[in-house]
Amino acid sequence: MENLFPVLNKQLANWTVLRMKLQNYHWNVKGPAFFTLHTKFEELYNEATSLIDTLAEHILALGGKPVATLGDSLRDASIEEASDRETAEEMVHTLVEDFTLLIDELKDGMKKAEALEEEGTADLFLSIKTGLEKHVWMFKAFLG
Repeated sequence: MENLFPVLNKQLANWTVLRMKLQNYHWNVKGPAFFTLHTKFEELYNEATSLIDTLAEHILALGGKPVATLGDSLRDASIEEASDRETAEEMVHTLVEDFTLLIDELKDGMKKAEALEEEGTADLFLSIKTGLEKHVWMFKAFLG
């Protein structure tokens, strides 16, 4: 199980950084798509908040210690903070890239979890991956 904690904590760190990025985008989006994206970003940061709690509690249930500070999350995450200067379109492009990165990491995490016969973690990662794939599809449709 020890080998799985870094994978789980990386996801926890990613979602912690992503949650703040989504909050930033929610506050700072401007332009013709404001109403659509303002609402969508709120939906996504609420989803991220729930996933953070789910991931942390899963780590604790397995006997691990979740990443629990912003500094550690920034250090461990693959996701980068928002720059606070993105246009609405750049925000969506960035999220497509972030979500695609997370999908790839979750696929690797699923393989690791399956190799360790940790079906609960594999199922959790599959569920998160499936949701992200839908978000990527929707954002790509939004971008045209």
